[in-house]
Amino acid sequence: MVLDKKETTVSYRCPECGSSVTSMVGIFALTADMIRLKCPCGGSELEIIYTKDKKIRLNVPCFLCPAPHSYLISSQMFFDRDLFTMPCSYSGVDICFVGKQDKVQEAVEKSEKELLEMLGDTDFETLSEHRGNNIELTDPQVLDIVLYVVRELADEGNITCGCTDEEGDYEVEIYDEHILVECKKCGAKLEIPTNSLTAATDFLGCDKLELK
Repeated sequence: MVLDKKETTVSYRCPECGSSVTSMVGIFALTADMIRLKCPCGGSELEIIYTKDKKIRLNVPCFLCPAPHSYLISSQMFFDRDLFTMPCSYSGVDICFVGKQDKVQEAVEKSEKELLEMLGDTDFETLSEHRGNNIELTDPQVLDIVLYVVRELADEGNITCGCTDEEGDYEVEIYDEHILVECKKCGAKLEIPTNSLTAATDFLGCDKLELK
């Protein structure tokens, strides 16, 4: 009888040098509780931890954020999916890829193209130097989403400030990384970030704005 050994491919992008770090991971290797995938440059490592309840925790370095992101998934999802991706919560860009080798490779290449488009004139070396300092990621959808929600809330009377009910006079100013909603009468204001598609999508669920 031949046992079917479970293994999967894991890949992430090193935040220091920009290289993709890819490795096969077998279920027997995880019996040691933790393994580390290290970039040859020595600048980063991804931790894979096998928990007591037989789940997989991944601590993934991020090329945008100063601290790694932590994800907890089932062993079945880790080993049996053709492809499973994990995004940076700040930008929505996928930073970790798990699955079959060919699917992972395709996803890594696609993600790299998307990242280069989002960075524009900013190269990876500059991104690494300023990691965690809110490098702007331009996405036209972000501003559209935020402005749409602000207009809807204003029309529904769900923006409040220091003025009496429905007496506020609101205007919107657009900046590189945020928009400013301000009442022209009382001066109350609120900044809303527009440099993250994830944050903008979350903002869709907002039902009230309070200017201070």
